[in-house]
Order: sequence, then C-alpha cells, then structure tokens
Amino acid sequence: MSKVLEFGEKVDEYDVRVLNEREIRAGAGILFLFAMISFLNSWLIGDFSVTRIFVTIFLFDFFIRVFINPKYAPSLILGRFAVRNQQVEYVGASQKRFAWGVGFGLALLMFYLIVIQNVIGPLNLLVCLVCLGLLFFESAFGVCLACGVYNLFHAERAKLCPGNNCELEQRVTIQKVSLVQLIVVVLFMGLLFVVSNTPLISEGMQVALEDEVSEVIVEEKDCTVPEFAIAMGHEEKWKLHNGCD
Repeated sequence: MSKVLEFGEKVDEYDVRVLNEREIRAGAGILFLFAMISFLNSWLIGDFSVTRIFVTIFLFDFFIRVFINPKYAPSLILGRFAVRNQQVEYVGASQKRFAWGVGFGLALLMFYLIVIQNVIGPLNLLVCLVCLGLLFFESAFGVCLACGVYNLFHAERAKLCPGNNCELEQRVTIQKVSLVQLIVVVLFMGLLFVVSNTPLISEGMQVALEDEVSEVIVEEKDCTVPEFAIAMGHEEKWKLHNGCD
C-alpha cells in the first residue's frame, strides 16, 4: 500500500524523489487542449455542460496527483505513453506537488462555482484563465509558474528544476537575445499592426461586392438574443458576432 500512496520515483543518482518532466509537459498539454475546448464552448456558444464535465475530470485528475500517486493520474498516463520513446528528464517531485496542490485548489474552486453553484460570471472566468495560463506555460515552455513560489514557503530550495534553471548561473551564447533579434521582433509586431489595419479587399473590389449584394434580396436576420447570451451578460457580443446592430 505504501508503494501506491507515494509521490515521485526514487532514482539512485539523486537524493530527492523525481518525476519525468517530459511526461508532465505532455500531460499539461493534453489538459490545456481540453480546457481550451471547454472554455471556447462556454464563451462562444454559452454551453457550460462541457466545462462542467472537464472541471470534474480535472479535479479528479489532480486529486490523484496530489493525494494518491502521480503515476495513476489519467493525464500523466496518457502523457507517459505519448513521450515513451523520448529520453527521460528528471525533475524534483516536491515542488511539483506544491504546484499541483495549487492546481487542485483552483479545480476545487471551479467545481464549487460551476458544477455545484452554477455560477456564470467574472470570477469563474478569471479562475479559468489562470488555469489555462498555468497549463500553457507548463506545456509550451516547460515553465512551472507555481513552482516558482515553492521557495517562498520552504526553507529547502527546490532541486532539479526543468531545464536546470534552479542551478543555472550563466547563459551560454545560444540562449542570449541580441539587439538585432529584438529589432526583428519589434518590426514583426509593427508588421502585424499594419496588416491588421489594412483592408484585405481593395476599394474597387469592395464597390463591386456592394453592387452585387445590392442586387440580391437578403432575408432579414433574426436578431433576437438567445437566453444563454443574456444569462452570460453577452448580449452585445452576440449581436456583434451575428451582424446585428
């Protein structure tokens, strides 16, 4: 039983229990994908049933991670399968447990708000965005934001951080961002701004399209705002998306 209720693996060359960072990032990516789907389903369609299902699964997954054993968490099992042919990257287990404890707290709050109380408002939106942000940074960059808070509450500092950033004292040349690279990023952002403010259709084509549309009898739209949009407080957004004034 003690083998089941343990956190992290014991590897001879390390004096702390460890986890596989590649597996963790894969699991975070899987959760981020479904979290984003449920978020967009709620935000754009107003259907919170998918979100309630995901929040319940998310809470269950993190309960297993924190209180039973990470190796039995469904998302991490899928993550382990996905990266089974990649070299293991060991990270300290203690800071991950702290970070997942934060995740479990957020999941518990979301479960209370959305599943039990059926709250639709800015609070659950904020909590959802925080969860998405944590999952995104973990899966995309290998950055555990909650792990960064670990040292504030523990006398013994975290060991074996992802990318060895706990012990990294000096960046090598390939890690440094040069002035030229910064200029490229600024120019790229400027290009995005110009493109986003430039009509994709020339004035001549616009006139032609307007003449063509004017010859077609268009059935009047039904701009009655549905109940779900009213309940979410998104009447104006619904009108905007549906071309209603």
